[in-house]
Amino acid sequence: MSTTPTAAPPRRHPPTDAQLRVDVWLAVCLLVGAVISSWLGQVAGFFGGDTPGLGWALLYSAAATLPLALRRRYPEAVLIVVAVAFFAGATFRIPDLYVGQVALFVAMYTVGAWVDDRRRATIVRVATVAAMFIWLLVTMFQTATEPSPDGLSADGAFSPMAAYMVIQFIVNVVYFGGAYYLGDRAYTTALAWAALQQRTAELERERELTAAQAVALDRVRIARELHDVVAHHVSAMGVQAGAARMVLERDPHAARAALGGVEASARSALDELRQLLETLRTPDAESPGASTLRLSAIAELAAHASENGLPTTFTVVGEPTEPSELVQVNLYRIAQEALTNARRHGGPAATADVRLRYDHDAVELELTNTGRVRTTDRPGLGLVGMRERAAASGGTIEAGPRARGGFLVRVRMPLRAAVPA
Repeated sequence: MSTTPTAAPPRRHPPTDAQLRVDVWLAVCLLVGAVISSWLGQVAGFFGGDTPGLGWALLYSAAATLPLALRRRYPEAVLIVVAVAFFAGATFRIPDLYVGQVALFVAMYTVGAWVDDRRRATIVRVATVAAMFIWLLVTMFQTATEPSPDGLSADGAFSPMAAYMVIQFIVNVVYFGGAYYLGDRAYTTALAWAALQQRTAELERERELTAAQAVALDRVRIARELHDVVAHHVSAMGVQAGAARMVLERDPHAARAALGGVEASARSALDELRQLLETLRTPDAESPGASTLRLSAIAELAAHASENGLPTTFTVVGEPTEPSELVQVNLYRIAQEALTNARRHGGPAATADVRLRYDHDAVELELTNTGRVRTTDRPGLGLVGMRERAAASGGTIEAGPRARGGFLVRVRMPLRAAVPA
């Protein structure tokens, strides 16, 4: 039986070296403060003469403050040690009234802010708070049952002693509640910040990937356009130049006409390349929208093929409509590439037939040719470009040898391109 892996619980980032150094400085500063506070408290006589010696105050100060140097590495252990030191200092009347409380607050806050196991963090803090309040109740009970001549009066329904106990209770509730709440709040904020950093990193990776994909798509589009423009005209120029060479000596007039065709093809190639480069240099121009290629120009392609050794017929079926710019450009380029391939590979006796069919929601281009068929395991760039153009327009394409000989290219595209270029 397979089990679905569960997602790892969220965790905050581990402490940095700078944060660990701050903890050491905090512990040292609190140690100095605790020593000074204990010494001043002894001098001021906070607990009268019933106080331990300065050596015990130094021991208490070290136990209550130095563990904070490791508070982010071992937060639960630090809280327990600091709490025990605080209990002992208050029980044995160490005359430090403030620094120990600060150290205990920081230790409890750290458990809430840095322990990823939230259940363990809750147990440790609740146990510490419960022990503190039990100790507080015991201390209050001893004070109430063993009155001192110099202490607060316990007479009356709401005596000064009762008021003092209520104040102590409220102060401790605020003290421990604040440490508990602020620790949890810090942990939640740290998780949110870590999630934000992770999402930012993911977005940056996605941005880089998208930019790389955009560059790759532009390179493919430019390569496809250059191939279609150059291959068509260079192929025609090659046929015309070959014809001129064959008849140069016996029929100079025919050779001159063939060379004129070479010149015309070269000019057409340069014009289309110039238009393509201008489109690429214009930031807000899209190649289809900036193109002047139309389906009506396919008739000129057929005539050009006939003039260059590939007798070609052209037929329009149905009522002509105006497809989108993208559809018109891609159909024109597919027809251009198919005729170029037929002239290049079909042989001297090859012929071609081009049919353009219009439906109510689509346009279909069918080009067939007779003659030889090029057989290779790897499709040429022309066929790859045809398939890319058909996919870019949301259409389908069929390209391959016919059973009765020759080659067939049939592509069908919606009147409005379903997929952006």
